[in-house]
Amino acid sequence: MSSTPETRPRGPQVVIIGAGIVGCSLADELTARGWTDVTVLEQGPLPAPGGSTSHAPGLVFQTGPSRMLTSFAQYTVEKFNSLEADGVPCFDPVGGLELATTPERLADLHRKAGYAASWGVRGEIVSTARCKELWPLIDESIVLGGFHTPDDGLARALLAARAQMERATSRGAVFLDRHTVTGIERQDGRVTAVVTDRGTFAAHHVVSAAGFWGPVIGRMAGIDVPLQPLAHQYAKTPKLPELAGATAEASKPILRFQDRDLYFREHTDRIGIGSYAHRPLTVDPFAIPAYDEARANDMEMPSSYPFTEEDWGPSWEDCRRLFPALRDTEIEEGFNGVFSFTPDGMPVLGESRALRGFWLAEAVWVTHSAGVAKAVAEWMVDGRPSIDVHEADLTRFEDAQRSPSYVRERGAQQFVEVYDILHPLQPMEHPRPLRVSPFHARQQALGARFLEGGGWERPHWYEANAPLVDALGPLPERDAWSARYWSPIAAAEARATREKVALYDMTPLRRLEVSGPGALDFLHRMTTNNLRKKPGAVTYTLLLDHTGGIRSDLTVARLGPDRFQIGANSPADLDWLTRHAPDGVHIRDITSGTCCIGVWGPLARDLVQPLTRDDFSHEGFGYFRAKETYLGHVPVTAMRLSYVGELGWELYTTADLGLRLWDTLWEAGREHGVIAAGRSAFNSLRLEKGYRAWGTDMTDEHDPFEAGLGFAVRMDKEFVGREALDAAAPPTRRLTPLLLDDPAANVLGKEPVYVDGVPCGYVTSASYGYTLGRCVAYAWLPPLATGTGVHIEYFGEKVPATVAEEPLFDPKMTRIRR
Repeated sequence: MSSTPETRPRGPQVVIIGAGIVGCSLADELTARGWTDVTVLEQGPLPAPGGSTSHAPGLVFQTGPSRMLTSFAQYTVEKFNSLEADGVPCFDPVGGLELATTPERLADLHRKAGYAASWGVRGEIVSTARCKELWPLIDESIVLGGFHTPDDGLARALLAARAQMERATSRGAVFLDRHTVTGIERQDGRVTAVVTDRGTFAAHHVVSAAGFWGPVIGRMAGIDVPLQPLAHQYAKTPKLPELAGATAEASKPILRFQDRDLYFREHTDRIGIGSYAHRPLTVDPFAIPAYDEARANDMEMPSSYPFTEEDWGPSWEDCRRLFPALRDTEIEEGFNGVFSFTPDGMPVLGESRALRGFWLAEAVWVTHSAGVAKAVAEWMVDGRPSIDVHEADLTRFEDAQRSPSYVRERGAQQFVEVYDILHPLQPMEHPRPLRVSPFHARQQALGARFLEGGGWERPHWYEANAPLVDALGPLPERDAWSARYWSPIAAAEARATREKVALYDMTPLRRLEVSGPGALDFLHRMTTNNLRKKPGAVTYTLLLDHTGGIRSDLTVARLGPDRFQIGANSPADLDWLTRHAPDGVHIRDITSGTCCIGVWGPLARDLVQPLTRDDFSHEGFGYFRAKETYLGHVPVTAMRLSYVGELGWELYTTADLGLRLWDTLWEAGREHGVIAAGRSAFNSLRLEKGYRAWGTDMTDEHDPFEAGLGFAVRMDKEFVGREALDAAAPPTRRLTPLLLDDPAANVLGKEPVYVDGVPCGYVTSASYGYTLGRCVAYAWLPPLATGTGVHIEYFGEKVPATVAEEPLFDPKMTRIRR
């Protein structure tokens, strides 16, 4: 018997805090999926409650280096194009135009055009004349070219919020303004209600979409929200004679002058100007006034701070330089609008591990708002988003990256870098060093060149190895972009690893300990491979979600009947396992208290064997085996694993003994020509072997078979995601190895790949293979036969490459298994 609308299940009770563009979009997305018991609480008045949405200038540029953010923006454009309020469209597709006034920016725009082709956004590099045609007011003499995206445009954020509010209300959602949240109630680790100054609202799920008030709501829930509000200058010119007679709100593309940290949009016969060129103006989220308090203090709204004239002067001169029509005018009005930044510039999304049912949808700009709402709604209703969102997962920040001072400093730097040309390897400058391995002093003495990841200092090469470069012979010349954060020393370190032996600092790799009765059954059920092996076995396996997507790849070492050490990827792995662990199974992150050295190369056994009484021969210590032993005076857990395709071991010990372990290995290795090697060589070697990197080469959008990891799946056992794999259709795409045809050519990742002249996929990882004498690139492509020719677009040039057979190096694994 079918149910009536009155009796039809409405889903769990959901309370959304914040009725800005994110909260309204989320209410619409949830109710469209049948979760209609939704209450949206807003402290200000509706429909313009005074947060960032209320002042947003509405520019939507879709393209960037993040596929996730681009996907969010694409959905936002698609959705807002379908909405209207009072007969006014919620999106105006006037297009976008980014100008280059320096050769460096023009090259960067070519790279951005590559992103657009990779992610499926229409865009093209255009001439100076075309830029002038699109924006007649600019001084074309300073413009070298531009990047035109015809589907970008202006989002009318308040109208879009209202249109979605009305749709959600028609499905049963309730929006309540003038309700200030004062507390979050919980019981047994789960959220139960939201307390306001006008009553308490029971909830199974609570979503904080409070924008720059996010840290305030988070504190009520006992959750750190790593978000820093900053104020950003926005001004309007007076009416311009050159725009006289204009009737449309905008007719020209939204415009970026990124070389001077400026953007522009029309307001009928005026121009609106936003600037990131000024000093970072940090705002304390706990001191931002409420709506009525702001009005009482002559602020238009809480997100609109007084315009700071002293910060505007240089930007105004740059505006006059670009637009001669402004040279005899002055700004008519302006304000400093507050919005949110995180330490890495990404949103903060997902359910808190500390408080079940409490979700974050924070640090989201209008550009990505509908896409974020869709992803969070899918996450809540279906258990996962339909696209990979690990870049925005709230678990991604380490404890060391959550301090208020870190969030403030990095958030301010993200503001500074909004329009900077950033290299994919470019590390942050401050605060450093933050996390260092026990070997840091020895690495410094060897002239390590450190980059940074997850707060860790990571050596990429060592200047002490510079004398080894002369023996290599000539290396191919690199272009300026691929030569940044690289040294020919990396080639020497790769060669030394292949010919002798090298020490690699693997300490930043995440390590989990899983123990207790039932640990084996639990891990066997959670992962794809067979873990029912005797203690001493190490297994490469996968964590899948319920759709068969790859959440992570792991190495699982069984060190005892009920004790396992796991090599994992991110804090999300700990979160996922903890959520599913039964009583009696204990999981803890042991990364900070331990360290690891990879000893790899054909002489690795010669180095290690004299240090221990245990048998490290191939017969006595086979591949993918583990032993707890001593090397000299140091107790170690030795695992015979190799991520570089050479004989060797990962050696783990406690952090207090790390320096002694390094010195022991270093001294023993002198007679064998041991060197320290960095991540630049490491990445080259692992790609020659075709070893995948989770989060780069594959994510939960991919299943194991299309990712080339079917060998790690045992379909004869039960595991999370197995049913989805059973029902999966034949792969329509594969992670494909490519070798660039030209020995001097390089690509770095995220470039589009063309098959028969059509963009069909994109590069994930790439590095020069020094053993092979070619650049190796892995790419997601339709299934292609070995030997098929393709082209990779690199800064506008089509670079030929060929589909290769993997593994590219040592296909019979003779070097590892000896």
